[in-house]
This record gives sequence, structure tokens and C-alpha cells, in this order.
Amino acid sequence: MTGASGATLWWLRRDLRLDDNPALAAACARGPVVPVFVWCPREEGRWAPGAASRVWLHHALAALHAALRRHGLRLVVRHGPTLETLAALAAECDASAVYWNRLYDPASTARDTQVKGALRERGLEARSFNGALLNEPWAVASSQGRPFRVFTPFHRHCLSLGPPRSPAPAPGNLPAPRTWPAGDTLDALALLPRIDWAVGIREAWTPGEAGAQRELAVFVDGAAAHYATGRDLPATDGVSRLSPHLHFGEISPHRVWHAVSNEAFTRQLYWREFAHHLLFHFPHTPDEPLYPRYKAFPWREDGPALGAWQRGRTGYPLVDAGMRELWHTGWMHNRVRMNVASFLVKHLLLDWRAGARWFWDTLVDADLASNTMGWQWAAGCGADAAPYFRIFNPVRQGGRFDPGGRYVRRWLPELARLPPEHVHAPWAAPTAVLEAAGVRLGHDYPWPVVEHAAARRRALAALETLRGA
Repeated sequence: MTGASGATLWWLRRDLRLDDNPALAAACARGPVVPVFVWCPREEGRWAPGAASRVWLHHALAALHAALRRHGLRLVVRHGPTLETLAALAAECDASAVYWNRLYDPASTARDTQVKGALRERGLEARSFNGALLNEPWAVASSQGRPFRVFTPFHRHCLSLGPPRSPAPAPGNLPAPRTWPAGDTLDALALLPRIDWAVGIREAWTPGEAGAQRELAVFVDGAAAHYATGRDLPATDGVSRLSPHLHFGEISPHRVWHAVSNEAFTRQLYWREFAHHLLFHFPHTPDEPLYPRYKAFPWREDGPALGAWQRGRTGYPLVDAGMRELWHTGWMHNRVRMNVASFLVKHLLLDWRAGARWFWDTLVDADLASNTMGWQWAAGCGADAAPYFRIFNPVRQGGRFDPGGRYVRRWLPELARLPPEHVHAPWAAPTAVLEAAGVRLGHDYPWPVVEHAAARRRALAALETLRGA
């Protein structure tokens, strides 16, 4: 058994920050700290990080390594099975403890439980902390002791628990070990694509704790004041852009909650909490609907339609603009996300899991809890879901939330010269208007892949097949 005076391994996953990091603070209180990141995507099964997430992870780890070096520490990167890697590293640097912050997805909870037990059997102190959520999923329950399936009572119960704890500053002293174990380079993890398609992500984002804190400061000084209305307008800077930073733990939800005195925004933090609550208590939901009767839903198989949706070539400008924003920046405005998801599952009648998988690979904020909840909401088969008969009309949605067409014009430059009254439905524009705008339907921009009224009838007919199921 290693001596109690040994170093502490600070095992990092999606808590890539120094500020308000419970595991780091506890490790520093013991003595020397060895930060370690272990890359073993096969342990995460089907939901290992997608392509866009890997790009973000590479740059976030690089930023953390630079921050640690400024404090006299370094990030030890290893790849291989987590338990064996941590145990070997503990032996190399005479560590007596391994500390980490908890994750709540099914694969991580199973792995962490196994790792904790095995490390303790080897004589190491193994402790985990809550560094990702305002409340642990098991700490929030109905009066019957059951998990919530509806947001409003969940939110009400969370508020009854009182305000979240105050965030703690980064430790003033990060004690270093006498000697450092060897590690891999970041490049050895091969997180970046061989063909550099990630230029747009680098232009749009600054991964890392410093980038997260800047985004928070910009939001607090600007859009937070009118978030309740601005959050629905994709052409404006009305949202926080904190979702990827929260996912990778570059900023804590406690820091964000206490910085933003806006009820409409803090409500969104509780939606994030609700997503993790659902995933923890219903771990089958990334692959199966929460409500079993939706297993019998008659989804279509249509590769060309799925490809048109993925490429932003459906013929509906609001949908296509969102999908092209996603491809270029790794992110999409939430109001548009709801529309593109509704279009896939209701207009095209394609399985929500195909959409969830595409988002998983292309979003820099691809979070299993939020992604699952959002897609099941759109499909009508999950907790607090939108009724299936509520089918967004992308033309009306465009006119309401992008009335001048600024968002569409930005991401669909081929439609930039169309007047506002036609930019969300170019197929309805007179021939002379199309010619003046330089738009040739079927060449510069596609005809709609489906007609809205017909698609709505088809979706409602499909829903009828579940009656009594």
C-alpha cells in the first residue's frame, strides 16, 4: 500500500478548468498533484466523442496544459484502459490517491464505479466529486421518491432546495510532485482530422477555460439583459454560447448561475440539469424512446432525404441555414435546432436517432444528456415532449424568428438577394423576382424535398398507428 503522504492523481475528463473544481481543490489540500488525462474512447461505447468534439477536446487540453504550466504543473496524457493506466501511473509517482469529478452518462458511471472499487482494492484512496451539476441526479426526486419526467415540477423542486453553493476560486497554490512521470503528446491521441475541415470551428470558438470566462463576461455585459426575447432570434447575438464550455467543464454551472442574474437564463441551466437527471435515471434513452409505445412508430428509410437534410439542401431556407451553420461552426442556434429536428422527424418521418447521431458527430457541444432529451422532445417520445401533432411550419418559423432573413442570408448566400417576403419560401416567389435575385431553383438552390401540408398529413397518419399501443 502506498504511503498516505504520496501524491494525488487528479484524473481529468470533462472538467477542464482550475476554477471551482472540487476534485482539484481536494487534491491540492492533500499535497502534490499530478493532473492526468486518459484517452480510451472504446470505454465510452457507441457514444465516444464525435469528430467535432474531438477537435474541441484537443484544443481544450492544450489550453489546460498551458494554464497548468503557468502554475508549475503539467498535464500528463496517457492512452489505454483507464484502470490499468491510472494504477500504473500511481505506482510510477508514488501516488496514494486518485480524485476526479463525476460524470453521469451510463458508460462513465459504470466505468467509474468499477475503477473506484478496483483502486481501493489496491490500497489507493479513490474519491469522486460533483463538479458538473448544480444538484446530483439522485438528490432531486418527487414526493414519492421517484425521478421527474416533467420539467416544471423538477424545476420547482430544484428552486425549493435553495440557491446553488457559491463557486470557489482556483487554488492559489498548486503543489507539484518532485518528479514527473512520462506522458504522450496531444498529437499522439489523433484527435484532429487528417484533412483540416475544422477551420470554421477555430474561427468561431476559443476552447479552454479562458475562452469560457470571456464568453461569460461578454454575455453578462450584453445579451443577458434581454435574453428572454433575444434568445429566439438566430440572427442576433442573443445567447450565451456557453454550451460547449459547460459540456467540457471549462466553466462550472455554479460560476455561471451566480454570474447571471436573469431568471430566463438560469431556467436554461435547470433544463441542462433536467437532461442529466433523465439520462441518469433512464439510461436506455440514448437508444430507445422513454415511452415504450413509440418503439412501434413507423419511421421511414430514405437515404437521399437524410443526406439532403445533413447537407442543408432540403429547400426550406431556415432548416438549410441551420444545417450549414452546424457544418461550418460545429454549433447551431437553439431555436433553429428545434426546427431542423422537427423537420427530420415530422416532415421527413426519419428516425430521431439518425438526427441524434448526426448532431453527436458535428456539434462541439454534443452532450449525451442534452442531445438525447432534445431529440426525444422533437420526436414526441420523451420526457416533457412536444406533442407529436405540433409540427413546426419552417416558413412561418422563419418569418417569425428571422423576419428580415438575416440569418438565412448569412448561411445561404445563394438566396442573399431575395427580398424579405420571399427569402423563407423561394419556391413561391414570382419568376421575375427569382431572376432578379439570380436564383435558379433546382440549380442554385433546391426545390423543397417535401410539401409542408402533405408532410403534416403523413406525420399525423403515422401517429394514428400508435393509438392504443
